[in-house]
Amino acid sequence: MVERASEFIKSKIQGEYKIGIICGSGLSGLCNKVENPVFVNYADIPGFPVSTAPGHIGRFVFGTLSGKKVVCMQGRVHYYEGYSPESIITPIRVMKLLGVEKLIVTNAAGGINESFNVGDIMMITDHINFTGVNPLVGKNDGNFGVRFPDMSFAYSPKLRETAKKSAEKIGLTLREGVYIGCSGPSYETPAEIRAFRVLGADTVGMSTVMEVIAANHCNMEVLGFSLVANKAAGMSGERLTEEEVIEIGNKTANVMQALVANIVGEI
Repeated sequence: MVERASEFIKSKIQGEYKIGIICGSGLSGLCNKVENPVFVNYADIPGFPVSTAPGHIGRFVFGTLSGKKVVCMQGRVHYYEGYSPESIITPIRVMKLLGVEKLIVTNAAGGINESFNVGDIMMITDHINFTGVNPLVGKNDGNFGVRFPDMSFAYSPKLRETAKKSAEKIGLTLREGVYIGCSGPSYETPAEIRAFRVLGADTVGMSTVMEVIAANHCNMEVLGFSLVANKAAGMSGERLTEEEVIEIGNKTANVMQALVANIVGEI
């Protein structure tokens, strides 16, 4: 199915795209800077999972950003939508077959670190997989990677250094920390957030970890960012809503666009 999907996409585009970008909730505006865009809807790709989450348009955008050929995912699929872990990582493996070597992953997340503010951008240095599943369970496909992939450097130290320099260049205070991925769709309880803080997590969300595991399996270099869209459960005294996440994403879109565009130009 991955091969069929990649062949279908190749019939719509020209050449290889070595940089991939995944745009999370409220962050689809990242794709607005892509020049000469070619759009491929997920629904048109044979067997491809289709986004149902609010704020996820559900299409690939192929084009040029900062002089580099990029493929952007304008929306992703999640475990809470009822998709299998294998389906969730299908886009990663398709991008691998399209030639992607470096992957920039973004998400909107809840801030666990008490020093973080809503609207901050955190570069992910590591993650905790709290979804309860691993997308590589089952027979290993040696065409993509080894049976037991090492996760020591899942988030590329080299790309993280590039990101720091890019943030300095645009005058952005870039946070750094650990992302913990949960299955959702319910937001976490205040007790869970307190436990996650003890575990060393700085932001929490419902995506990213399975994609990064698959990208690491495929030997891609990964760079990840969390937009702090709200204070995590129990920290603000307010109820959490999906509308708030999308609203903050839209407000901070320009900053994220500038950061990613600068990074792409440097890698």
